[in-house]
Amino acid sequence: MNRLSIEDRAKIVRLLVEGNSLRSTSRITNIHIDSITKVLVQVGKACLKFHDETIINIKSAKIQCDEIWSFVQCKEANTQYCKKNGKEHIGDAWIWVGIDADTKLVVSWLVGDRSSECAHDFMRDVKSRLANRVQLTTDGFREYIPAVKDAFNYDVDYAMEIKTYGTAEGNDAERKYSPATVKSVKKVRVFGKPNKDDISTSYVERQNLTMRMGMRRFTRLTNAFSKKIENHGYAIAMHYVYYNFVRRHTTLRVTPAMAAKLTDRFMTIDDMIRIAYADEIEVERKRLARMHR
Repeated sequence: MNRLSIEDRAKIVRLLVEGNSLRSTSRITNIHIDSITKVLVQVGKACLKFHDETIINIKSAKIQCDEIWSFVQCKEANTQYCKKNGKEHIGDAWIWVGIDADTKLVVSWLVGDRSSECAHDFMRDVKSRLANRVQLTTDGFREYIPAVKDAFNYDVDYAMEIKTYGTAEGNDAERKYSPATVKSVKKVRVFGKPNKDDISTSYVERQNLTMRMGMRRFTRLTNAFSKKIENHGYAIAMHYVYYNFVRRHTTLRVTPAMAAKLTDRFMTIDDMIRIAYADEIEVERKRLARMHR
């Protein structure tokens, strides 16, 4: 059986994290899409494990949280017309994201629906990764309040930034493809003593834009959407490890992980590959060592 080289796998990951779809990556590399998908799954699983083991005991002052919408197979309104084919999840898939406002480190993320259960799971995960009391800001989604109470037990300075949106001006076509305009912004203290000047969700919203720009399956109005919820999660895990540890942040001039003191160097795509295929690389190293004895 032919096996992709480490170099080919690194090329695939590099293309995927820079916004290419599976099919465009297949065309560029001349590698079958099934092999591209296999690399996505293998590296995504490794990135998921790496995130869980590495993003812990984070010393932070300000955390911002938000949700970004996506879908799997079809949009929620069309699920009745989709053929489920035994799939456990089709329709809307929300990604809950928590980011450190100073280092821009993505501390926590969760793929699920926009429910109370997911809100609680997400906030418990955020809390478990922090080493100290923080100021927390979310949008005005009401399920956050009981979730934050449950996770932090009031040991947090919590506020909401509530934005009111209006429709874009112009004719019907312009309104359809233009983002909604912000009509008003209200900052509300929920509990604790949050600093009003630091009540904001701007950084996490900007990170959501980075995700839409860097992951083809998040680009609106395309047919590059996810077809399986599992692969959706693996792609997100790979994106966040790349964002946190590999990609230089334009403002910080280092990676978020370096700014957060989790590492003192830039990781590379090759490092991600070594993490994902450590066992295979070790076997090959031993084989070559025996050959040169």
